[in-house]
Amino acid sequence: MPDTPPVILAAEPGSFPYSVLAERHPAIIRQVREAFPYGPEQHRALDALLENCTKGTVEPLPATAPDRAAWAAWGADEYTGRSWFDVPWLWSESWFYRQLLEAVGYFDAGPWQGIDPFRPFKLAELDSPETDEELAALDALDGRPAGEQDAALLHGSLWGNRADLGFRLSDADAEGRAAVPGLVADDSAALWSLVDGADTLCLVADNAGRELVPDLLLIAHLLAQGRVRRAILHVKPYPYYVSDATTADVVDAVRRLTRAPGAAAGYGRDLWSAMADGSLTVRAHPFSCAPLPYEAMPDDLRAEFAGAALTVVKGDLNYRRLVGDRRWPPTTPFADVTACFPGPVAALRTLKSDVITGLAPATEAALVAAQGQRWRTGGTHALIQVRP
Repeated sequence: MPDTPPVILAAEPGSFPYSVLAERHPAIIRQVREAFPYGPEQHRALDALLENCTKGTVEPLPATAPDRAAWAAWGADEYTGRSWFDVPWLWSESWFYRQLLEAVGYFDAGPWQGIDPFRPFKLAELDSPETDEELAALDALDGRPAGEQDAALLHGSLWGNRADLGFRLSDADAEGRAAVPGLVADDSAALWSLVDGADTLCLVADNAGRELVPDLLLIAHLLAQGRVRRAILHVKPYPYYVSDATTADVVDAVRRLTRAPGAAAGYGRDLWSAMADGSLTVRAHPFSCAPLPYEAMPDDLRAEFAGAALTVVKGDLNYRRLVGDRRWPPTTPFADVTACFPGPVAALRTLKSDVITGLAPATEAALVAAQGQRWRTGGTHALIQVRP
């Protein structure tokens, strides 16, 4: 294992993490309060959160919060009284979303209990013309050679991450920019070798909407082709990071597919049947919302990943949790920083934060020469990395 560098903080003005706390989070608060007819209590709480997350210090959850003990174990007691900018960025980001749910009454008994504050944005994305176009493209894929279908669906799942709602809040032009040169690492051959004939595939989902749909399409394809016997889809137990997928989002996505014309409806019916017969299972483990790296996962989750032929980890946040949200030199071997993961693991990720590992020296040099450090956070580059 290489020397462990420091965790990423958000304390440096002008840095990408600083912009997330200082600019993206306030934008999310404004968007959420405009999306629902919340009452005075929620508005006061959202105003207080806006003030606290930008200028205040970490405050404890209410004594009645159902997950207060879990968050205490995850660092809330240690970080109470410290600036949000002076604690690990991974932790402060996660804390923001937990406090946002607190502000809108998500966990409290009352009329707003269980109401996803991000649901309008997720549904709008599912019903967008862009989603229609992407689903229509499945008709052209039908009947193509198996290798072409494999590559198209894998890359659809990979690049679907660019539909991340939270990312677009701070970079509205990200989706329109060309993805050149595209992949900075491509271990897809190793991924397919692990998938073929697998008993169990785990896929740790990231975002809902137009990212979750291609994830589900990939799973349906692997099951229908007999490449894997069963799939386990890990989602969040409650709304998180604006667009992270929950069980409700899985249901919405499958329903969206079944209502679509053409080949997409067949995928939707296959997924519906797979959920009914157990060949596709949805999991929502509490650790999925923990502000910690996977190295700290509990034993039951570790055992599940250990029993899979491959775990596919989707998206930027899950990548940060997989390798550790630290200032790794980009050429640090991916296998070294994922050694703590209990089984074979693959990362499918578009780059939208600073952390990166596993690059060839020549690749890093070319990226820096062409773009400075913008390639790390712009969402125009992606990677497929595998540790067997």
